[in-house]
Amino acid sequence: MMKEIPREERPYEKCQRLGPKGLSDSELLAVILRSGTSGVNCLEMASQVLKLAQPPYEGLLGIYHLSLKELMEIPGIGAVKGIQLQCIGELSVRLAAMQAKESLVFTRPETVARYYMERFRHEEQENLLCVMLNTKNQYLAERVITTGTVNASLISARELFLEALRNKAVNILLIHNHPSGDPTPSREDILATQKIFQVGELLDIRLLDHIVIGDQRYVSMRSEGLIE
Repeated sequence: MMKEIPREERPYEKCQRLGPKGLSDSELLAVILRSGTSGVNCLEMASQVLKLAQPPYEGLLGIYHLSLKELMEIPGIGAVKGIQLQCIGELSVRLAAMQAKESLVFTRPETVARYYMERFRHEEQENLLCVMLNTKNQYLAERVITTGTVNASLISARELFLEALRNKAVNILLIHNHPSGDPTPSREDILATQKIFQVGELLDIRLLDHIVIGDQRYVSMRSEGLIE
């Protein structure tokens, strides 16, 4: 029980004394959970939440991938606490994206990767996103073109460029994720990119780059010389 823990070492009191940076992952979750249940204190409950997450998404990162049903299987976590935990995961992803947006420049692949990293590195399927830009490379719109394996046979260049024309895009940028965490482009990725580049040249809609996102890593196909 929490009463058995010295008062100064209890998560809430420890946070008051040291601030949130002084707390472990389980202590941070315990503060948010606030209370435990019969025989299980909030610190033990928080530890069980962290243990529930499986590779490659472990620890706090894993919370984002846990369903409400999975969370509610932990003794003491009902719908309210489960939803709170899910909202914490979503909030952390959105905060990371907002921070990255401040330095977003579509002609600088490192800033594009940083911005879209939190959105796509958690996905369990491949997604191909087309970002549409104007003559000054300013954002016009974006659309997920395919979900699933990204390859030349599945990508509809017609659909992609109809969307680009509909939004009066002059330049486009492709972004897709590799759920494995390894951003190395496959042969299919390269073939699909070259196909889109060639069609774009005919339509005067330039493909600026195709950025493949992994887990905290990315590959810019233009930087690697795989476009043109």
